[in-house]
Amino acid sequence: MNKEDMETMVQNEVSYLKINDLHDFKDHPFQVRDDIEMEKLVESVKQQGVIDPIIVRSGNNGGFEIISGHRRTHAAKTAGLKRVPAIIREISDEEATLAMVDANLHRETLLPSEKAFAYRMKRDALSRQGRRTDLTSNQVGEKWETARKIGEEAGDSGNQVRRYIRLTELIPELLDMVDDRAIKLNTGVELSYLQREEQTALFQIIEKEHLYPSLTQAKEMRQMSREGCFTAARAFRLLSLGSMKERKITIGEDKLMLYFHSDMTDEQMKDIIYRLLDEWSRKGD
Repeated sequence: MNKEDMETMVQNEVSYLKINDLHDFKDHPFQVRDDIEMEKLVESVKQQGVIDPIIVRSGNNGGFEIISGHRRTHAAKTAGLKRVPAIIREISDEEATLAMVDANLHRETLLPSEKAFAYRMKRDALSRQGRRTDLTSNQVGEKWETARKIGEEAGDSGNQVRRYIRLTELIPELLDMVDDRAIKLNTGVELSYLQREEQTALFQIIEKEHLYPSLTQAKEMRQMSREGCFTAARAFRLLSLGSMKERKITIGEDKLMLYFHSDMTDEQMKDIIYRLLDEWSRKGD
């Protein structure tokens, strides 16, 4: 037996570890839910034990960090087991992250938030692994290529991977709505470009008025944010009246120039109109 075979045997050696010595992977994005599937897994563990060993590595503060097998560990604990079979791997943070993500991405019932944070963790781990000191490297191109590779392995396109990663910029309350399908994924992507305080204002409107943005409305709010003219009042009017693009009002240039200087830009005129409409709206309340 050569050295490589011996190392493989050691790496695959099964140990029986105390459940109390196990802890979750740091920032683990995959939820362990007490649903029907978990009930079936618990019943299976009660009858047969944990058949497939979990994968762990030594923790920095003692015990062991679970890389693969969070659901099996939870099921074993629920079933009353004190120990579970485990294979201990001594691997780097990046290797552990990639192994943890890849072991869970195959699930059929992943929430958008789970895929979003998993893709981001994998992208960041791959970036750290291949970090270059060459200052002339094209970081944007590398990120696109990384997203494409992640998508190929997970069955998504590179563009879809990037959309999911954008969801991690949502505040938790809006991300929960994407998980609950109250807000569609692509709509959530557009809303992720709002500033966090703008997202909070939008969430408060949704929660109070039960008005959920469409994709078109989300794009318009993103444009408002980019132009620096997003307000809660404008967001509420947009959600209440429908897309401004669906209701188009044209004001002739001859009329506009009665009120504006000829050297004003379109953006300056729009900003003044928005501000006056806000003042008018507040007076009417």
